[in-house]
Amino acid sequence: MGWLSSTRQGLFTMADDLEQQPQGWLSSWLPTWRPTSMSQLKNVEARILQCLQNKFLARYVSLPNQNKIWTVTVSPELRDRTPLVMVHGFGGGVGLWILNMDSLSTRRTLHTFDLLGFGRSSRPTFPRDPEGAEDEFVTSIETWRETMGIPSMILLGHSLGGFLATSYSIKYPDRVKHLILVDPWGFPLRPTDPSQIRAPPTWVKAVASVLGRSNPLAVLRVAGPWGPSLVQRFRPDFKRKFADFFDDDTISEYIYHCNAQNPSGETAFKTMMESFGWARRPMLERIHLIQKEMPITMIYGANTWIDTSTGKKVKLQRPDSYVRDMRIWLATKSEDKGRCFFTWEFCLSLPASHSWNEETTPPSSTICILQSDQQHSPRGLSNTHISLNEAHWPIPSMSCPQGSTRLGHRHTEVSTAANSA
Repeated sequence: MGWLSSTRQGLFTMADDLEQQPQGWLSSWLPTWRPTSMSQLKNVEARILQCLQNKFLARYVSLPNQNKIWTVTVSPELRDRTPLVMVHGFGGGVGLWILNMDSLSTRRTLHTFDLLGFGRSSRPTFPRDPEGAEDEFVTSIETWRETMGIPSMILLGHSLGGFLATSYSIKYPDRVKHLILVDPWGFPLRPTDPSQIRAPPTWVKAVASVLGRSNPLAVLRVAGPWGPSLVQRFRPDFKRKFADFFDDDTISEYIYHCNAQNPSGETAFKTMMESFGWARRPMLERIHLIQKEMPITMIYGANTWIDTSTGKKVKLQRPDSYVRDMRIWLATKSEDKGRCFFTWEFCLSLPASHSWNEETTPPSSTICILQSDQQHSPRGLSNTHISLNEAHWPIPSMSCPQGSTRLGHRHTEVSTAANSA
């Protein structure tokens, strides 16, 4: 674990805070009402990053337009493989990858960053039209890549990050060796029949009913000193998922401070969405624009509220391309002398012909449990990883969804004791 400094002058600036300047009497008053600041976000994130075991570099990357992108690079010394770049989802930030960072950086460099308008990155005013807002995000990712000097990458996006990673891959195909989408938001067209709409989680419905046409997370800012408790109330699962690292409210605090700031990226997201679960410019209408040579892997949690049929629809649109449609399907539990074992089984849809190589096979441990069936979730499940390279396959005994193949299983030991931070 450590903080490294850059030797490339003018490229990186260290972690100076990007405090937002109040504008107008209401903006001047709100900071005293909301118990948050960029300094508080910096402090809680530092507690999270202290859990990393691999070497890492945390810094701002300055873009030519004066915006700054907060970036964390893990295992920067592993330069012989294509790096993995991960793009977080709506309302998130680099800290929420903490359960995955060490495992995903054992064989290659890992880069993750706060999207423009989120976390500790700059929070500019985005265009007011959906296409303009999306393009602002995508352009900032490309400018960040260019400034970082990354020739090409394996690009992984979660939720909103999956939508933006796909848009990026359409516009800059030569920069992406493999596109990995985990519970990607914004792909399907909104059904005209309400009965075909999958019910979102309770917290999504609660936020939507309270806010109506407001920004999705405005309630956190309006609630003032009660904002942190709202995060704990709406998302009690955070504490359980990160229990191996924290036995307090560190993650809830992080989520609150990420989203109680100026809602720059949040406003852009609202511009891009038709309602919380649907995009104004659905990605399924554009997925055919990705070069057919680019491999795509789509991963869904067993209890995801994202439409999992999207993977099969992408595959149908790309019959001559490499598309993997994977869903985390089942977990079984056994205990022995205080140790807890889980056997994970997962299903995969593959094209008729495929090959495994450096660019089409995800990096070791990339196939990881990012969202899972809460009914079967052990404490700390989110940092249990599945590696295709370690899978035993084929194993025909499991019944998978129609059109899928049971790829294999991984027998994993999970300690029942919390890891120390």
